[in-house]
Amino acid sequence: MTTSPVDAPVKPGAARRDGRPGLALTVIAACQLMVVLDSTIVNIALPHIQDALSFSTTDLSWVLSAYTLTFGGLLLLGGRAGDILGRRRVFMAGILLFTFASLLGGFAQEPWHLLAARVLQGVGGAIASPTSLALITTTFPEGPERNRAFGVFAAVSAGGGAIGLLAGGMLTEWLEWRWVMFVNVPIGLLIAFLTPRYINESERHPGRFDIAGALTSTLGMASLVYGFIRASEEGWRDSLTIGSFGAAVVLLAAFALVESRAREPITPLRMFADRNRSGTYVIMLSLAAAMFGMFFFIVLFVQNVLGYSPIRSGLAFLPVTVAIVTGAGLSQRFLPVLGPKPFMVAGTAITGTGLFWLTFITPDSSYVSGVLGPMVVFGFGMGLNFVTLTLTAVSGVAQHEAGAASGLLNATQQVGGSLGLSILVTVFGTASREEGEKQVQDFMAVATPQQQAQFAATKELPASWAHEVLTTGIATAFTAAVGMALLALLTALAVIRVRKSDLEALSGKAAGPVA
Repeated sequence: MTTSPVDAPVKPGAARRDGRPGLALTVIAACQLMVVLDSTIVNIALPHIQDALSFSTTDLSWVLSAYTLTFGGLLLLGGRAGDILGRRRVFMAGILLFTFASLLGGFAQEPWHLLAARVLQGVGGAIASPTSLALITTTFPEGPERNRAFGVFAAVSAGGGAIGLLAGGMLTEWLEWRWVMFVNVPIGLLIAFLTPRYINESERHPGRFDIAGALTSTLGMASLVYGFIRASEEGWRDSLTIGSFGAAVVLLAAFALVESRAREPITPLRMFADRNRSGTYVIMLSLAAAMFGMFFFIVLFVQNVLGYSPIRSGLAFLPVTVAIVTGAGLSQRFLPVLGPKPFMVAGTAITGTGLFWLTFITPDSSYVSGVLGPMVVFGFGMGLNFVTLTLTAVSGVAQHEAGAASGLLNATQQVGGSLGLSILVTVFGTASREEGEKQVQDFMAVATPQQQAQFAATKELPASWAHEVLTTGIATAFTAAVGMALLALLTALAVIRVRKSDLEALSGKAAGPVA
């Protein structure tokens, strides 16, 4: 008597419907798209969120930083959880938490409601994103099928940012800003429904959770970011500002101590022993800091000064995506010929040139004359670096540690972006406050009694005067961003010594994780 396929025993953790790799990949890619998309979909809605929930411009940066700090800080812990507890189980938990947080964020009535939801989103994303990549190795056999799956995953990761900008513009303009949060709910529920049906559970691997390392690093960076943002509003002598910086020093020192003694650290400190890898992390941190600031301030400029609609704002950023893809394709093609260092040096120099161009922005700047050119230059320089930095980060690393090395680079990008944005917002806040005082004096000197009375009641300058304050702050912030790019350039010149021969071993075996 033979056993039909229907009667065959099902191994524990097997998907209910095996043999559907296309659907399994769709589920995994949809998760990655949702997580990546959420880092940009909110950007376009920022001015509307600011008006609706009464955020100050400096506090508005927390809408981005609350997500990226928790996402980057817990990213490696999320990947470890999938290995220890089972990737499918952890994947579903992350998706459901992300979905629930998105629902809460859509109903936010106070600034802290939205920030709390963004923190939960970051936790959910940190759990789901690294596990979704790992599920590809569980679901697809090694070879062409797995490589194609990695290719789809990489394409979704690269295109998610552009899709988020467009989707954020359409949802904000056609519905309202709350839908940039609500849109995740049906997608997340559908992913959670399909996951157990088409994705197999992975084997569990014994290990330990480095909870202390994850918490001290995340809380330490959050304290540091809060200190900078607080300083922009209350000054450097404020007690909470000083206390935040003090707490950051203590927490980050505790993190270093914990990691040096942990049996299975979330951030293996030996990764920093190699000068090329350490230099790569510094470059990524510096460039991410500038990139987060560029998107944040240009969104404010095109909507508040140029008067662009949300959809038009999303379209305005598409040339950046095209420039990034062009630069990445160019570096990927010629990297085996020239080696990584020329691309790092050229990329950081070009990025800095774009940022320097943006320091000349004024209320009279148009999109074409003041925004488009610098953004394209900036994007092309970033594109030259992305593939190069990723490959250099895993150069010389043992095969079983390639995931940790590239994961640490991703975490550096997120945390560096949050830290850099807080520094640029501090510079912006200080410069705009000083310019605001000057503009108020100039306005009151020429204003009619009626205009003076209106200003006394609203504390708001007329649009032309307010635009001057905003653009002065933005231009000054970009001056600080040039300094970040300069740090990346000096690091590329003085620290990086990796040769093209060092990357040859990565041509095949690391292609999947690197993507």
